Amino acid sequence: MFEVKNIEDTNLIENPVIAQMSKYNHEQLLFCNDNETGLKAIIAVHNTVLGPALGGTRMWMYNNELEALTDVLRLSRGMTYKNSISGLNLGGGKAVIIGDARTMKSEALMRRFGKFVNSLAGKYITAEDVGISTSDMVYVNMETNHVVGLPGKSGDPSPVTAHGVYVGMKACAKEQFGSDSLAGKKIAVQGVGHVGEYLVKALAAEKAEIFITDIHEPTLKSVAQKYGAKIVGLDEIYGIDMDIYAPCALGATLNEATLSRLKCSIIAGAANNQLQIEDIHGRHVMEKGMIYAPDFALNAGGVINCYSEVKGLSAEWAMAKAEEIYNTIGNIVKRSRTENIPTYQIANKMAEERIEAVGKVKLPL
Repeated sequence: MFEVKNIEDTNLIENPVIAQMSKYNHEQLLFCNDNETGLKAIIAVHNTVLGPALGGTRMWMYNNELEALTDVLRLSRGMTYKNSISGLNLGGGKAVIIGDARTMKSEALMRRFGKFVNSLAGKYITAEDVGISTSDMVYVNMETNHVVGLPGKSGDPSPVTAHGVYVGMKACAKEQFGSDSLAGKKIAVQGVGHVGEYLVKALAAEKAEIFITDIHEPTLKSVAQKYGAKIVGLDEIYGIDMDIYAPCALGATLNEATLSRLKCSIIAGAANNQLQIEDIHGRHVMEKGMIYAPDFALNAGGVINCYSEVKGLSAEWAMAKAEEIYNTIGNIVKRSRTENIPTYQIANKMAEERIEAVGKVKLPL
């Protein structure tokens, strides 16, 4: 058995957590555990060059802690890029709570989580995400002021997120079809929770032909009935004849298995980390002649909504700012075609360029 005899020997032992943090240059990880409430969570702070790290808290029944760690690292990095490319003075962070959001949430658990958020002294600002509601954020707010998306303030960010996805989708249509009209287009929406339903509502108003799927049967039936959408199976959605695929559930749905089946011209949805392996699947999408709207640029409406609360700006400001996603996505697609580089790489470059420029401004004289 290997025995560490002095401090130098520790360099011989690979630390997989630190190695994962180093891969994308994360600043800090906070592991949270409380036996009394059952809380098990991870908070990841990726980058704070532009400002405090803002990103939502997700509650999900991960298969294991490594899966949760991988998710929070990817999501927090995505928040850095999302905030940067949207022109917000915020860094990127994210939190995940391991557990079943339908059965394990409690006031005590959320308040204990709030204490952990507060321990970061404003370096991380949280909000709602998958499995977490605005009412849960009220409990978090009892223990920390570093929380946004509260009822009576900016509230549920889903309408602003969905609007950004909708206008970004139209920008893709403009580049791919010559017109940004979605009337008559066959659009498959995977996941019709808060954001997905608002997106379906907008698409229905424009008279698109809508196909939907979701793991939650009652929600699926309700959305289908309200907006005249056609229900398809969870796996069936990848193979249907469609113009636009809109992933609005969890990430990594663009992979070897699905990309061989997709028959769309555009991929534009609200889910985070849609490309399972960026370098491989991002290029694969481009080679198939599809337009991929980089998720962190497209779904930035939610963080724009939260930023409006942080800065005391109006709901009208947030919606107008989300409208700018149309131009952002259009510029990304144009640069991608001009430079023959996948759209995700263009979006990453645009976000990194702003972080680097502002970082130089902040250097001491």
